[in-house]
Amino acid sequence: MTAENIEFRRATDIDEVLSLLIDIYATVRADLLHDPHYSVERYSERLARHAAEPGWEAIIGFDGDQAVGYAYANTVQPHDRWWRRMSAPLPQSVMERPTIALKEGMLLPRWRGRGLARAGHDELLATRPEEQVMLMVNPQAGGGKVKALYEGWGYREVSSQQPSMDGPVLTAMLRAVRQPAASADAGH
Repeated sequence: MTAENIEFRRATDIDEVLSLLIDIYATVRADLLHDPHYSVERYSERLARHAAEPGWEAIIGFDGDQAVGYAYANTVQPHDRWWRRMSAPLPQSVMERPTIALKEGMLLPRWRGRGLARAGHDELLATRPEEQVMLMVNPQAGGGKVKALYEGWGYREVSSQQPSMDGPVLTAMLRAVRQPAASADAGH
């Protein structure tokens, strides 16, 4: 799949893309790297932990040889700590459905506003076997614009959690992996 001549490449082996993902992260988060929660070291630890979880996969967008952004996700099992950390418990039926957790998505600043984040998101989900996708978003990110973007993609708020003591409280959002055509285009 391409969007604006962007080629999306899949990766399931963290060793092949580790330094690339870290470089993009460091560029996107440059203004926050002084905060221990957002440091490259902490991100590297989170990335390694996520990549060791079942079903880990990344999608990376390239303009020629230059990576422009990525998203990665993994499968969440019914008894995963992901569910137990929710501030408001979710129904058992939600936790037992096959779920993919979108753990991180980054797009270099000059590539934003072109629909590439959505294209990468959709490409990542296109071949996933899970029924639902969940993500966490800082409700303050972009002055609330990031959360609103996800709402436009069909996500709905279901709970919140604070994955790390020194990190922000995040809004938990959920939607079906396969969205009907009318819903998939909502807001765009």
